[in-house]
Amino acid sequence: MMTTETMTDLTITLNGEPRRVAPGSSIADLLASLDLPAAKVAVERNLAIVPRSTFAEVQLAEGDALEIVHFVGGGQDDDAKEADSWEVAGRRFTSRLIVGTGKYKDYAQNAAAVEASGAEIVTVAVRRVNVTDRSQPMLTDFLDPKRYTYLPNTAGCFTAEDAIRTLRLAREAGGWNLVKLEVLGEARTLYPDMAETQRATEILVKEGFDVMVYCADDPIAAKKLEDLGAAAIMPLGSLIGSGLGIQNPVTLRLIIENAKVPVLVDAGVGTASDAAVAMELGCDGVLMNTAIAEAKDPILMARAMKLAVEAGRLAYRAGRMGKRRYADPSSPLAGLI
Repeated sequence: MMTTETMTDLTITLNGEPRRVAPGSSIADLLASLDLPAAKVAVERNLAIVPRSTFAEVQLAEGDALEIVHFVGGGQDDDAKEADSWEVAGRRFTSRLIVGTGKYKDYAQNAAAVEASGAEIVTVAVRRVNVTDRSQPMLTDFLDPKRYTYLPNTAGCFTAEDAIRTLRLAREAGGWNLVKLEVLGEARTLYPDMAETQRATEILVKEGFDVMVYCADDPIAAKKLEDLGAAAIMPLGSLIGSGLGIQNPVTLRLIIENAKVPVLVDAGVGTASDAAVAMELGCDGVLMNTAIAEAKDPILMARAMKLAVEAGRLAYRAGRMGKRRYADPSSPLAGLI
């Protein structure tokens, strides 16, 4: 027989699963019962983000649908680095390598690879908190957000609405306006849907986000994104996770020449030479995940990528020699014995 207390419990939906809570419970009470630190999560109630400052005041009601999310893992000398730093949305960085936080065997390996890469920015996916097993580690325990700039992304989003919703939650969870937008067209190629990408970019910029945008290697589409207010353009080198390297250097160079915001190759890098090629073209940086995470030795590959990005950048700054159709001797021919 059900007790009076059980009969009066509220039924809510939490991260897609039904859950019963005591009447009068606030969001803060719910988080406490789940042993979740309020400072490390974002909460959405009935599709509206709940400001963290109001967790204790917002009481749960029968039928509420809640989402609770957090972030997961989806040289030269110092003076020379500082002199060759780059800037995006008013933030300055010395490393031109951005690395992802997915596909590693665990967060410890992920953290070691990031350390070896020298990266200052890491991309993070926004996923539901595991409310049934609170023993699971969190990315923030291994990659300190005070040391690294978290770049929330919309990996896995196939509509502008889903991407916008994800980034609103990301801003609430971490307080960062600098975000990476990707809106995918279909699952087989993970190629960007440029119409949806442009629509999401326009809305997010109006809401005050600084948007770095994954896009096709199309100079016209890239320029439209810049005109919409994108903080950086991130054309693909080849398909996400393919490791095929830079497939269209000509169009990438056109995008770089036309852009007034940073251009970073995003997706398709497979090994160090691919990263160097991207930098030799004049890119401001390179973003990668699979190339490091799926290497036989991710830590060693992370170090290789760091050096490749630095070498490619130095080669671009130095200016390569011109190509010739015929040989040109290095030593003078006059005075031969």
